[in-house]
Amino acid sequence: MLWKKQAYDEELRLLADADTLAFGGVGIAGTLLPATKAYFAVEEGLRQHAGELRPRLEALLDKATPAGRVYAAELLTHADAAAGRSAWQKLSGQRGEVKTFTGCIMGSTTVARYAEERLRD
Repeated sequence: MLWKKQAYDEELRLLADADTLAFGGVGIAGTLLPATKAYFAVEEGLRQHAGELRPRLEALLDKATPAGRVYAAELLTHADAAAGRSAWQKLSGQRGEVKTFTGCIMGSTTVARYAEERLRD
C-alpha cells in the first residue's frame, strides 16, 4: 500500500511551527510570512474540506507553538463559531508568549491575553 500525502500537510506544519502571528504583510515591503500564507490556504480549504481539517486544527491547539495555537483557533472560529469559542476557552489559560506583527509594527502578547480578547468579541 502506498502512503498518500494528506491535503494541507505542509500548511498545517507551517502553522504548527509558526513563531510569529501576522494576518497580513509585514515590514516595509508588506511581505507575507510563510505561516500567514499557510493560514490563508487553510482558511480557503475549510470551505471544501472542513470535515478533514477541523480535527487537525483542534490537534494543533495542544501541540503547536503559541502562535500556531492562535492561528488554529482563528481558523476554527471561521469554520464554526461554537468550535472557535471552545478553542478560545481552551487557550485562555495558556501563558505562552506570542510575537505579533501588524504591518511594520512588531509586538507581543500571550496566548491567554489574545484568547481573552477574542472571547470578548
